[in-house]
Amino acid sequence: MAIWQGAITLSAVFGGPFAASILETMGGIANLPSWKWFLLIEGAISIFVGVASYWFLPNWTNNTPWLTLEETEMAQYRIVKSAGGIDEMQGDYTLFQGAKLAAKDPFTWLFAALHFFLIVGQAYKEFLPSILHTFGESKLTTYLLQSPCYFLGYLATLGVGWSSGRFKEFTYHTAVPLVLSIVGVAMMISTENIGVRYTGICFLIMGTASGLNMQVSWETTVIPSPRHKKAAVIAIANICKSIPVAFQIVDRTDHPSMYTVSSTSHWFSPYFFLRNQEPLYRLAGGLLLVGCGASILSVLAVRWRVNRLNKVLDSQNDVENEQRRERGQADKSQAWRFPI
Repeated sequence: MAIWQGAITLSAVFGGPFAASILETMGGIANLPSWKWFLLIEGAISIFVGVASYWFLPNWTNNTPWLTLEETEMAQYRIVKSAGGIDEMQGDYTLFQGAKLAAKDPFTWLFAALHFFLIVGQAYKEFLPSILHTFGESKLTTYLLQSPCYFLGYLATLGVGWSSGRFKEFTYHTAVPLVLSIVGVAMMISTENIGVRYTGICFLIMGTASGLNMQVSWETTVIPSPRHKKAAVIAIANICKSIPVAFQIVDRTDHPSMYTVSSTSHWFSPYFFLRNQEPLYRLAGGLLLVGCGASILSVLAVRWRVNRLNKVLDSQNDVENEQRRERGQADKSQAWRFPI
């Protein structure tokens, strides 16, 4: 999951140099400004990869053509084991019934809130060139400065994801990186020292990238089945962070991010990155702090519900063991629990 989700951050590592090469060299070709070439090229590549992926990405492990029989059986075993022995394909549910089950589950809305606030905490993404330009570097250097930050974010995503899987823990692996992001924002908006601010940007990206990966992993683990419900939970969480979506072009003719195209879930974020707030962007920093802080509160809310449900499972297990003792049978070990 970390490798898959981390690809979003990894793409930004190459996005800076890619944008720099196009924006610096392709202006005026075919009478088009460089930013239009940037959108056309990135859009064409995305469409090609998206269409091609349709033919290569399987729906389920049991119909994956490029897995051996042994790999297929192992993949199916791991899925069932992570769900406590519950087959995610159980029940003959329609898509509508799956969506209805998801809408009734409080986990759906808790994870939707967590996803929304995590995206608010990532509101910097469209304006990172603007922030870095306040360092006083050239346009080319400004774009190149993005890559190390995102590369550290990618490494953090992999590291936190591996650690979470190793220790089977989600709460602290989601919340602690967000605390790091809060520290990073504080560093960004509290001083004009370039080294401190750049380090703060790295902390911000590392925390929010790791937190978003953990959120996706957690929501797909805490709701093991049926598969239609799990799919609906993921969809609802993404829809909630995408309402409403705004498409806005901000003209900054004297700025390295000359044309910023913002299609973001938090449509209000562009109004926090004001030119009169440079170089510290404290108003935007406040928005990022709210996003990260609310994300941590959402994590704690999920943990609270998980604890409640696990107590119910423990109580049921105790009753069953009491009955087994009365029959002279050994206690039954604790079955599957909601991951915390």
